[in-house]
Order: sequence, then C-alpha cells, then structure tokens
Amino acid sequence: MHGTIESDAKLDALRARASSLPLEQFDPGDPELFRTDTFWPYFDRLRREDPVHYCKDSMFGPYWSVTRYNDIMEIETNHSVFSSASALGGITIRDVDPDLRRESFISMDPPRHAAQRKTVAPMFTPTHLDNLALNIRKRSAECLDNLPRGEVFDWVDQVSIELTTQMLAVLFDFPWEDRRKLTRWSDIATTIPGPDGLVATDDERMAELAECAAYFSRLWKERAEQPPKSDLLSMMVHGAATRDMDAKNFLGNLILLIVGGNDTTRNTMSGSIYALSQHPEQYRKLRENPALLDSFVPEVIRWQTPLAHMRRTALSDFEFRGKRIKKGDKVVMWYVSGNRDDAAIEKPYDFIIDRARPRTHLSFGFGIHRCVGLRLAELQLKIIWEEILKRFDHIDVVGEPKRVYSSFVKGLETLPVKIAA
Repeated sequence: MHGTIESDAKLDALRARASSLPLEQFDPGDPELFRTDTFWPYFDRLRREDPVHYCKDSMFGPYWSVTRYNDIMEIETNHSVFSSASALGGITIRDVDPDLRRESFISMDPPRHAAQRKTVAPMFTPTHLDNLALNIRKRSAECLDNLPRGEVFDWVDQVSIELTTQMLAVLFDFPWEDRRKLTRWSDIATTIPGPDGLVATDDERMAELAECAAYFSRLWKERAEQPPKSDLLSMMVHGAATRDMDAKNFLGNLILLIVGGNDTTRNTMSGSIYALSQHPEQYRKLRENPALLDSFVPEVIRWQTPLAHMRRTALSDFEFRGKRIKKGDKVVMWYVSGNRDDAAIEKPYDFIIDRARPRTHLSFGFGIHRCVGLRLAELQLKIIWEEILKRFDHIDVVGEPKRVYSSFVKGLETLPVKIAA
C-alpha cells in the first residue's frame, strides 16, 4: 500500500493518469504532485520504463531525472562528471539567481568540500552525541509532558518544530528566546515564493535571509572574541577552513546547517506518527517490543525521505544508461524514488519496522555528501519515541496532513492528532 494515499479508488485514478500520459510529458518535479502526494505512480513508471528521463519543459527549466537506487549511487559518486557546485546551480532542481548563490560545503566539489565539512564534523562524534543525548531526552520529556490531552492539536507545531528548533538552538548556542527565528529562516530558505508561499517574491525571501545573515554575523563576532567552544558557530569561527569565509559562503553554510538540522528531523518526526497511524499493526508491534526502535528509526527515515531529491550539473557530455547527458545539463537524483525501488529494497511500499536491512535507503544521500548529522537525526528520533512509548498508549491522527508545496523538502506542514485524556 502507498502509506499516504487514502483510497484504492484514488490510487487507481492516479495510476490511470500516470500510465496514459506520454513519458515525454512527465514532469516529476512539479511541486503540486508533492503537495497532493500524487507523485508515486509517476516514479513507478519511470523506474520501469525510462529510469533516466528528460523533461524538456518545467517551472524549473529542463532537467534529467534519475530514479533507480543503483543509478542514483553511481551519479552521486561520479564527481568528475557531476558537480554539486553552487556556481553551476547547486543541489536543488530550482536554479538560484547567480547573484544570490550561496556556497556551502554541500554545494562544493572535492577537494574544497572535505576541509569545510571537517570543521563541523566534531559536533557529531559518538562522545559529543552522548552528551547531547541527555539534553535531547530532558527536552523531549518536557515537551511531551506539556501536550494537551483529550483535545486535537497540531503535532508538527507543538512537537516536531519545537523539538528540532530547541536542538538547533543548542547546536548553535543560539539565543533561546529567539529560537523560532531558526525555523522561519529554514522554511524561507527552501520555500517557493508565490501567492500561497511563505513569501510572495524572491526579494522578500532574500530580505529575510539577509536578516538571518546579520543576526549570525553579530554572534560570529562574539564567538571570535571568545575561546573556542563546542557549538557549530564557534567551530566555524575558529576552524582554519572556515574562519575566513566570505559573506555568501558564511550564509550558505549557515543555511545548510539550519535546514539540515531542521527540515529532515522535523519531517521524519511528523512522518513517524503518520506512518504508524497508517499501519496500526506496526504500531502494536512497536508498543509490544520497544527494542524494535533500532530498526524502526531508519525505516521511518526511508519511508518519509524528508528531502525528495538532490541535483547535480554535468561538467561534460556523458553517456549514461543509453542517454546522452550534455555538459551543463541539470541531473536530479530522486531519493524518494530510489527508496521505493524493489530492485534494491524488498517490498519497498510496505512499512516494516523490523526490516532485516533497514539502513538500505538513500534518505541521507550517498558518498562524500552523505548527511554529516545523520547520527544526530537518528538519535533525536529514537529518544522522542522512547519517551512517547513510556507515556502514551496511542497517539491518534484525526485528519489528513497538509503537505509542503515543494519537490525538494518532502514534509508535513500540519498533522492534527489527539492523545486520549
């Protein structure tokens, strides 16, 4: 079953449309498909019939789609041909205006990438994570104990956003009372401007990101005058590869760390509640055996796939699976499709919390750009569920989620739930 589609009738209608539309008219990057959760049949057909697909016209311009698990890994590890560089457009399907491009270590190629990434890597060592775990558990417990009982509330706002924002504030040693600014900046960084968006225009978007840069510049100056500490900002201020970053590189790395620490964990936290509501037999299994959390966590991360894709730009003409990719072409690796590829994952449409190999997934990327904070993301998810299972027999989802209008961030904006009184 497609865990997020309400009825077989709806699914049949979607399949009919996806099977009748000529392949050359496929535009799998259309954000509306993600907002309505109707993209699955398109990727199913692409994996079957046209796994390296060219869309010649979309709101993001022309692009290639790579949809199979093993093909994605091949593109992801071929840095000599497929570049992440922000100067060529960066890592998302949406091109950024050249004047607004911000370099970060995820949008750099070797060898520069490794030096900047290494600066923040100590945050995610086992010893440091052990220290963070105490903080995460305390905050998770406080958050859950304060939830309303017997009434409907929004899980995304009261739990997922609150806990990930608190964690970001801790990681940056960011002023606590202003922590929701981090959430706002993360959402602004990835939103598509428009009448239904968080902002109407790109100018408004850039104005808010300039506010983010100004705020962090003040904190940067403070940290520069202090001895090195164990927060991300201090690590960058005192790191040889990052202390002399220009303004765009500085903002780029900030946005990367904010979005990486916010969107992925928050959307998986929300997705975990929704997935279990769709699969009550798995919820029962988890309640009866909390030790299954070790495999439940990576299965939820695969199931949700909080970032639907990453993009590369071809540095030269390249023949791939019989297709001619030209220099300058945009190549989109659809993690969300690779995570449903039955050639790599057994029964990929089933949500199975005791999978034999739950870590076979692409949600964190692959190769040198694999998510630097993946262990922290898993830790946060494991701890929140340990604390949930101690407190509540059940959390009921009482309505359909509202999904993000984006083919990059695959998330839930709202999720109405109720905990019995």
